[in-house]
Amino acid sequence: MNNSQLSTLNSQLSTSKPYSWVPSLYLGEALPFSAVMLISVIMFKELGLSDGQITLYTGWLGLPWVIKPIWSPIIDNLKTKRWWIVTMQFLMGIALASVAFTLPTDFWLQGSLVIFVLIAFASATHDISADGFYIIGLPDKEQELYVGVRNTFYRIGMVIGQGGLVLLAGYMQDGHLGEALQSVSASWMVVFFILGGLMFLLGLYHAFILPKVEHDHFDLMEQMRELVRTFEVFFSKPHLFSALCFILLFRLPEGLLTKIVPLFLTRTSAEGGLGMSDVDFGFIYGTLGVIGLLLGGIVGGWAVSKWGLKKCLWPLVLCITLPDIVYVYLSYIPTDNLWLIGSCVCIEQIGYGLGFAAYTLFLVTFSRGEHSTTVFSICTAGQYLGGVMLPGMVSGLISENIGYQNFFWLVMAFCLVTFAVTACVKIEDHKE
Repeated sequence: MNNSQLSTLNSQLSTSKPYSWVPSLYLGEALPFSAVMLISVIMFKELGLSDGQITLYTGWLGLPWVIKPIWSPIIDNLKTKRWWIVTMQFLMGIALASVAFTLPTDFWLQGSLVIFVLIAFASATHDISADGFYIIGLPDKEQELYVGVRNTFYRIGMVIGQGGLVLLAGYMQDGHLGEALQSVSASWMVVFFILGGLMFLLGLYHAFILPKVEHDHFDLMEQMRELVRTFEVFFSKPHLFSALCFILLFRLPEGLLTKIVPLFLTRTSAEGGLGMSDVDFGFIYGTLGVIGLLLGGIVGGWAVSKWGLKKCLWPLVLCITLPDIVYVYLSYIPTDNLWLIGSCVCIEQIGYGLGFAAYTLFLVTFSRGEHSTTVFSICTAGQYLGGVMLPGMVSGLISENIGYQNFFWLVMAFCLVTFAVTACVKIEDHKE
């Protein structure tokens, strides 16, 4: 970039209004992820799929977030990040609305899965572009200032998706909005029309409001060489084996829980679940649970910044593992007491937020140095593969064969894996 282009960029950055686009950008990042990875779990359950089918199908849908570093050079060079953001939001808006049209058909499962695959790839592409745009669209000082805003609005997007819209589906199924919307498929059609409309409106909004801070350029071969160099840097990191084990396996217990907990909470008592309605589930798991997760993340980040990762690691590891016992408790004492269930979910999610803050800081520390941004994206892909996608895919098959009670005990046993990789990993920080 020459001096003239740099001067123009600095001028544009100084006159941009980050509060007008940072919140909406990360709201748009959360909504499609919530639809593909969380809302779909509840919808497929209500449409008659087994736990094993649900977790296998929705587990595969996570693949684009695992492999997104592979095509990130193309996204960085083929068009501007602004173009990719707006285009993907329009595409996801149309695709999310299209899910609604498949639900009344005989091929609803195949049709919705194909569309969900498209949404997943578009969402992963949008994530690459949005995170890159955040870096180039804000001066360094404002990046630090707005990091809390972006995380907050990402969580708000999750509340809207797995909380508000699931609650709305249950409200319609209870007949509060008329008999025409009372069927399962009709209620979820409305939910996906709403999701599609929200994404399309975000695309329109960002087409006008996002600052233009880039120039079109294309040097794919250079970027591919940089990607190869990044992998060389990654595999030359010190203590690589223990770090890889930590990245891949630290979240294993939580990865097993993620898709099963919503199913356990909403399955009938005859099926071993707690029989919660969508209205109650949307309020407790999608709202209180996400608030607990956000609270845990804030406190965990503060603790690590104050005392350092070395001192905080083991307390935060205990926070992310031991609260999983609440689901063992709930499986032995079936209850419809929403305050009790909500308290258990909130405790577990606060613990998860605390522990995940430490995990994220480790990824940041490990990625420091040459090619840090791309190394960090490889780390996040690895943590998603080992801590979300693979355990999520098999979790339903395991719970079907051993039951929810034994499954939750198995999760507690896998906490030993988290302890083992934590004991072996080498932590470097500058806090004393």
